[in-house]
Parts: sequence; structure tokens; C-alpha cells
Amino acid sequence: MSTRSDLTTYVALLRGINVGGNAMVSMKELKACFEGLGFQDVVTYINSGNIIFKDKRTDIPKLVQLIETGIKAHRRMDIRVIVRTKSEMSALCKKIPADWVTDGDMRTDVMFLWDAVDTPEAIATLRADPGVDRLVHVKGALIWNVTRKDYPKSKVPKMIGGTFYKNMTARNANTTRKLLELMSKEPTTTSEPRPRRTGTNRPTKTPKGKKRSR
Repeated sequence: MSTRSDLTTYVALLRGINVGGNAMVSMKELKACFEGLGFQDVVTYINSGNIIFKDKRTDIPKLVQLIETGIKAHRRMDIRVIVRTKSEMSALCKKIPADWVTDGDMRTDVMFLWDAVDTPEAIATLRADPGVDRLVHVKGALIWNVTRKDYPKSKVPKMIGGTFYKNMTARNANTTRKLLELMSKEPTTTSEPRPRRTGTNRPTKTPKGKKRSR
């Protein structure tokens, strides 16, 4: 049995589920699937396929293979998965400028990258316009910020269907920060309630002026 200190906190990011009616799967099913694979403290967040879990194993490629194989066995679906540690997510969130959010005025996406497109050459194919798009590349991810006003001018969305698009899975900045927050929380434990004392266990007081019967 692993001790708490042996466990690493991970987040699994599933690509392309519950989008446009395709690859539909409930978070309840995914939670059960991950627990069936032996992972601990499994928590899901929103419907886009974000599963936080703990495990003593540290070989991420093997974890990815285990999860992808497990999902296929559970749901007969080929779903690609990216796994990141809490420390990796923390380092990533520090690279997102504090004022880059997703709201009514701007959009900030974090594209989690597979190795095939995690290169300056692959990112250059997006044809980003410095006057419209703001990009920050960190290992394993590309952060993209654009105002709602300038979004129609951006060429970045034209990647859809191409090689870059097929080798990344995106979450907005708000979701990415929330995932780190959830990963940083320790599961709460509930202590056993103390048994209530009943009147039968208490000594009976003898009224003044009366003797106890023997």
C-alpha cells in the first residue's frame, strides 16, 4: 500500500471528447474507468475530459498507454491522452500573464502539445500575426491570447484539420488555472464521530436528604 508521500498528482487531458456530439462519454464513466486502473483520489472537472488523479508510478509514457488502453477497453473508443504532473502545470501557469484570461473581451487558450508539433518550426505554420496574436511557447504547450475584437483577423484558427490541430488538445486559461488549483488540494478526510454518551452510562445523582438504597 502506497503512503501519501509516494504519490504523484497528475492531470489527464483527453482530446476530442464530448465535442459536437462526437466521442460522448460521461465524467462518471471516466472516473470509474480511472479508479478501475488503480489510480487514487480521482476527480473530474467539467465535460471536456479533465481527470485529476494520484499514482505512485512515475513513467508518464507508460501511464498514457495504460489510460488510452483502459479507455478503449471500457468504451471501445480511441482517445488520445496527455498527462501532466502538478509541477508541470504549476510551471505552465506561471508563464500565463496574469491579465490573460478568457472573458467577454479576450480569449486565452492553452494548447497542450504532442511532441510532433512541440517545435518552433511547427508553431510557425500557424502564421500568427504579431499585431493580432500573442503567443507564448513553453515546453509541451503553446499559450495563445487574442482580443475578441481581433479574433476574426487571426489566422491561428485556420489550423483546424491540419497537422498542428491533430497533435494538440486545448483548454482555456481559466480551466488550466482551475485544474492546477484542484491538483493542489489535498483530499479531505472525515474523522470518526465520537460515540455519544447515553444516560445509562452516567452516575445517577442522589437527591439531597435521601440515601442510596443498598
